[in-house]
Amino acid sequence: MSISFATQVATSQQKDNNRSITADDFIKHRPKPRRSKRVQKSTYHLASSQLEKTFATSSSSIVQLGVTIWKLEPPTSVEDYRYRGTNWIARRTEADTQFREGDRIRLSIESPVDGYLYVVDRDWFTDGSSGETNLIFPTRGEDNQLAAGKLIDIPDENRAPFKAKPKPNQTGELLTIIVTKSPLSLSLLNEPQPVASRQLADWEGKWTALNARFEMNGGAGKTRTMEEEQAASRRGTRQLTRDDPPPQTIYYLTPKAGDGLLFNLTLAYFR
Repeated sequence: MSISFATQVATSQQKDNNRSITADDFIKHRPKPRRSKRVQKSTYHLASSQLEKTFATSSSSIVQLGVTIWKLEPPTSVEDYRYRGTNWIARRTEADTQFREGDRIRLSIESPVDGYLYVVDRDWFTDGSSGETNLIFPTRGEDNQLAAGKLIDIPDENRAPFKAKPKPNQTGELLTIIVTKSPLSLSLLNEPQPVASRQLADWEGKWTALNARFEMNGGAGKTRTMEEEQAASRRGTRQLTRDDPPPQTIYYLTPKAGDGLLFNLTLAYFR
């Protein structure tokens, strides 16, 4: 499936009076299920203050990107202990959740249109400064191609999840999410690799997009489904269908170029 990088958002989803949306426009690009079942539509509320600025352009031509941040927690019930034999239960969190030292975290990213995903990480401190800049995804051998119904987990299933270890005066991890129409010419390593400040500034200058963030109503705390795990698996056992859960967080982005977009997401630490 090949779709233009910029897509038109139905004006019916922009509800100026209550600032809410549904996931219909996002999930319509996913494959249809073999047997459709009655699924309650997920609704979202505006969780940022940038809606008017983001939708200021008369064309309203925007791109959507889905992000789900999972907090891995120990089982708390007999049912949890039986949950596919795992010692950790992945539960949805909203993007502005504050994490404590020792928390285990994983991200899932999904796009309704084709593209290539890159994620840059920096420590972020109380004085507004940042630490080392590293490309944490992809590393050598990782598939970074986005497609409707496909989840990309960061870190993936074969790696340990992120573990919150804040440094003194660190407020969080600043993740720069980049989606490009064509793959970047990078020599990838087997581990995260430094990104030159000049290189990141060049990407930011070309692709920084205004964004508005919407959070699923009632989604936080829900357990990850088997279908979501399979859609993120390297084995590629299935794609998410229109009946499967949509992302916890949907970003509406207004790219200034047709070949890429960039925005920042902060994993905040509790202080």
